[in-house]
Amino acid sequence: MTDKDRIGFIGVGYMGHGMAKNIVEKGWPLTIMGHRNREPVEDLLKRGASEAKSPRELAEKSDIIFICVTGTPQVEDLMRRSDGILAGAHEGLVVVDTSTAVPDSTVALAAELEAKGGAMADAPLGGTPAQAETGELSAMVGAAPEVYARIEPVIRAWAARSVHLGPVGDGHKMKLLNNFVSLGYGALYAEALAVARKVGITPETFDSVLSGSRMDCGFYQTFMEYTLSGNREAHKFTLRNAHKDLRYLAAMANEAGIANHIGSAAKNAFAYAEGIGRGDDYVPFLADIIAEANGMKGKG
Repeated sequence: MTDKDRIGFIGVGYMGHGMAKNIVEKGWPLTIMGHRNREPVEDLLKRGASEAKSPRELAEKSDIIFICVTGTPQVEDLMRRSDGILAGAHEGLVVVDTSTAVPDSTVALAAELEAKGGAMADAPLGGTPAQAETGELSAMVGAAPEVYARIEPVIRAWAARSVHLGPVGDGHKMKLLNNFVSLGYGALYAEALAVARKVGITPETFDSVLSGSRMDCGFYQTFMEYTLSGNREAHKFTLRNAHKDLRYLAAMANEAGIANHIGSAAKNAFAYAEGIGRGDDYVPFLADIIAEANGMKGKG
């Protein structure tokens, strides 16, 4: 027997598999919900996890649930459908949404869960699927202090860094700001590379100046790994998800009454990529898409 909280996990895809793997391997009882891709599910079952057939069943069997799905519509469905988490909620249940979601929706769901004796936190992620596997993600957490104290040890199973930002909803606000900056970089890099090629500056020359300079960062390195070496797996975040995140950022800025000129320009770069049918490609492929739009052949 263990005195550790029973953990539930929904969304064992690119990021979620590594997170769930670290939870079960570090000693927490883990129940996962079936995924359309059975490979990560079967792997986790072999490592000692059990499987629930619905969000309601998962909630009934868990003390803390982590959700790692695409965004707000998926989270709201998991919470509110007839066999959803709210239907199986019980006193003391904590639901931690690690997705990138609309903050106002998170606050509304938290109120619904509180009415059933539970609590909600938002802990969106920073990092890559490779970092999820090694337990080196970061988490930006919105939660009441007592809720954060309870969930932090589990977060530390998959995160090297966890920052408590404030009340529920603040994690998703900060995540949207974080992704605005990172995806803004992506749109800027893609356009700069297109201009460079048009004026006779190769990607290698471009990189020889920026890499290691004050302009360098981890996002730049994974973005450029595809451009320089053709590694399609270097930065596994889809253009569709990038567009979604910048739509959420725009909605937050609109609600706050802020003119979001640069955010709108970045969003439109990703909207264009999705609009021409490239939404399932990864963010670094945007460099090819912008090049192609300007009459140059890309790799993707």
